[in-house]
Amino acid sequence: MAEPLRLADLGEWGLIKRLGAYAPPGQFDDDGALISPDRDRNLVVTTDLLVEGIHFSDATMGPEDLGWRAAAANLSDLAAMGCNQVVGLTVGLAAPAETPWAWVEGVYTGLGQALARYGGELLGGDCSGGQQRLLAITALGRLNPARPIRRRDGRPGDLLVSSGAHGLSRLGLALLQGELEPLASAELQERAITAHRRPRPRLDGLAALVASQPPGEPWRVAGMDSSDGLGQAVAAIANRSQCQAVLERSQLPLAAAMADLPQAEPWCLGGGEDFELVLALAPAWAEALVEQLEGAQVIGRLEPAQASEVSGSDARPLRWADGTALTLADAAGFSHFH
Repeated sequence: MAEPLRLADLGEWGLIKRLGAYAPPGQFDDDGALISPDRDRNLVVTTDLLVEGIHFSDATMGPEDLGWRAAAANLSDLAAMGCNQVVGLTVGLAAPAETPWAWVEGVYTGLGQALARYGGELLGGDCSGGQQRLLAITALGRLNPARPIRRRDGRPGDLLVSSGAHGLSRLGLALLQGELEPLASAELQERAITAHRRPRPRLDGLAALVASQPPGEPWRVAGMDSSDGLGQAVAAIANRSQCQAVLERSQLPLAAAMADLPQAEPWCLGGGEDFELVLALAPAWAEALVEQLEGAQVIGRLEPAQASEVSGSDARPLRWADGTALTLADAAGFSHFH
């Protein structure tokens, strides 16, 4: 008798694919769910879980930073869908009975700080006792239905654009966990720790996209955020768009001050939790966006996929521009159940 299939066998992306069978077609393809036009055509809803021991610990951040980070992770998903307005958040909290009120107060203070910075309000939620601390955040935002961002909208010939540097959050985590000795550059160390504790959801990206859209160019933007890693984001866009992603090694979006670290490239590709936008755009639009959005840069392109690459596998290979292989194993970001 065959062994029962486990979550460890499916992995996070395999699980999401199977869960999609219980929702309308395409509803699980992006960072959030677009409520259908016959209800409220502009509303986007996204949900994230933050579990103690997996997403946070007292050793790496205090409660206010956790609250900010919890909000930012969800607001980043709204940005990745193309939202230009944050409606607000609901918060589900589970925690052991001995949890200090000061910890809860700090979390909600951090949530409020993020909402004050990016818009929206606390809409409600629920709380429960539990064996470990957990936050379940649902974010709601609005977008112009004529300007969505969807993973499946890439085309061969599009240029891939990153909205900012990658790898800093992973460097910050390594420093906070004692994996690395303190850096010689105090500026880089502070920047990395801030990137991990107080990430910026790139809600400014939509305004830059609108401002840089070339005259006569139809709105077609493929993209997602890089919360699970740059490599995972690029691969997901290529997968949903039935393309192959080709990356330029010399153009990886790596903070210049990190370049001498031996972990620089793998942390850039797979460190995760950078919360930048990764977009696929027509070349003229991509180049205009890079001029418009500070920190953005072209990192590669989409090409037609080979027959073996459109067989339905989510592990479609990536490729370096020089022809050498680049697989998801080489750019492994974060994945649950593994």
